[in-house]
Amino acid sequence: MKLYLDMCVYNRPFDDQSQHRIMLETRVFMILLAMIWEGQCKLVNSFALIYENSKNPNIENMLKISDLLGYSEEYVSYDISILDKSLEFEKFGLLGMDALHIACAQKAEVDFFITCDYNLIKKLKRIDNLGIKYYNIIDFISQEVFKR
Repeated sequence: MKLYLDMCVYNRPFDDQSQHRIMLETRVFMILLAMIWEGQCKLVNSFALIYENSKNPNIENMLKISDLLGYSEEYVSYDISILDKSLEFEKFGLLGMDALHIACAQKAEVDFFITCDYNLIKKLKRIDNLGIKYYNIIDFISQEVFKR
């Protein structure tokens, strides 16, 4: 199972854990990391994830996320086709980085794109024939992992 995790997933452990949803999403992220380390899932990294992480104002968090990105088995490098595809996605209301992440996930032919951004999920529903499945992290664990 090949996964592309949105940057908000990597940042979730550093968010305010007093909110139950955030705490649950963090726990699910830990389960996904365990599955990756055990070889049950393959993680995809990209130039877009590296770039977005480089803009993290908290250097300590940025370095921890960089370490996690290092567990990726595949890397999506920049090419013009990704930029072109992301511009198409922007027409559906996706913001620049979100559009780039989706284009990278498509390029890598991932099985699943996972995010904590519920607004992004709503926007993705507007796009026909996306070619990849997408989930918020909680729905992914319940519908794709625990169904097995």
